[in-house]
Amino acid sequence: MNFDDTPQEAEFRATARKWIEANAPKQYEAELSKSSLGRIRLEKEEIVDVGKAWQKKKAKGGWACLHWPKEYGGRGATPIEKVIWQQEEGVYGKLTQPFQIGEGMCGPTVMAFGSEEHKRHYLPKLASGEHIWCQLFSEPAGGSDVAGLRTRAEKQGDNWIVNGQKIWTSGAHYSDYGLLITRTDPNVPKHKGLTMFFLDMKSKGVEVRPIKQANGMQEFNEVYFTDVVIPDSQRLGAVGDGWNVSLTTLMNERMSIGSRLATGVPEMFEFCSNLMLEDGLAIDDPAVRSKLASWAVKSNGLKYTSYRAISSLSKGERPGPENSIGKLVSGMMLQDIAAYAMDLQGAAGTLTSTDEEMVHGQFQQMLLSSPSMRIAGGTDEILRNIIAERVLGLPGDIRVDKDVPFNKIPTKGR
Repeated sequence: MNFDDTPQEAEFRATARKWIEANAPKQYEAELSKSSLGRIRLEKEEIVDVGKAWQKKKAKGGWACLHWPKEYGGRGATPIEKVIWQQEEGVYGKLTQPFQIGEGMCGPTVMAFGSEEHKRHYLPKLASGEHIWCQLFSEPAGGSDVAGLRTRAEKQGDNWIVNGQKIWTSGAHYSDYGLLITRTDPNVPKHKGLTMFFLDMKSKGVEVRPIKQANGMQEFNEVYFTDVVIPDSQRLGAVGDGWNVSLTTLMNERMSIGSRLATGVPEMFEFCSNLMLEDGLAIDDPAVRSKLASWAVKSNGLKYTSYRAISSLSKGERPGPENSIGKLVSGMMLQDIAAYAMDLQGAAGTLTSTDEEMVHGQFQQMLLSSPSMRIAGGTDEILRNIIAERVLGLPGDIRVDKDVPFNKIPTKGR
């Protein structure tokens, strides 16, 4: 396979590079370049505010949500052109963090199941950065078992009344809208009684409580719903077909996370090239070199697996279960690299204040945030099951509750 740019792709890359050179907020370049893996923040401004300004500028220039149709705020670009843009955007891509869930997960779901009116109204505002979306899936009692959710929606006239709780919702505290999956029929097996909606996060009865993380950030939230009214017109897909709708979101989520997740490999190579151990530079140590070689191989494997997904998208196919591979491997690598870097640094790894100390401390922040990456978008165990059953074709895991009505599944305390 030839990975060189075609003449058309080379022209697209040159155009993108020229636009970025003329429009990028270069005053933040140094800070963004130094941002610790797993902890992106600006010293004097909020990342959401700066990100909205950058997203708005990109939208005006025709560079936001490139692969979306033009009528929904995109450019109608090919998947390959989207990859080229991400390569050229470089560190400024970190400013798009607040919009990644909307662009990579919520938008494609609305595009697949929403009405034409909804798509033309909501998607351009998502693409331009005017609105931020979040994804309301995980629950305290269900975790990665999305179908085990207990948030219920009951039909009243033309509306649905929602009560329940979600957890680990990224960006809920600054989001305008959210995708919400609920249980509308507890009398059927758990995968069959679900229904998907989207809602205004400022709706009466919605309460967002930020969760303080070990690395000092507050990116995740608990979200409570108390008699929240959602019009039936904001339902995505048929009543009871929420599981099928959620698969579109989940497959896009795993592809999005797996393709954009920084594993720390380039930073680790640079770090080992400058770190002095007792016997010399770390990169000259055979044991260190062996570790680096192993991670380099995995990193390239992730890259080419991602190209498979891009090829599928270019053919108009829905992202498939193979995208779980990238998410699984990158999440584990992130944690392994951070832990090994901390071992090499010793006590220096705990420093995080001055510029010199920040370089040492970036792996501490990476280590503290890395467990969340092995949970978000599906735990390692869930992903291994998906890969085994749907990619490798191995026998399915034993699921004793598969055909049992949800309200008949034994729970603690019954």
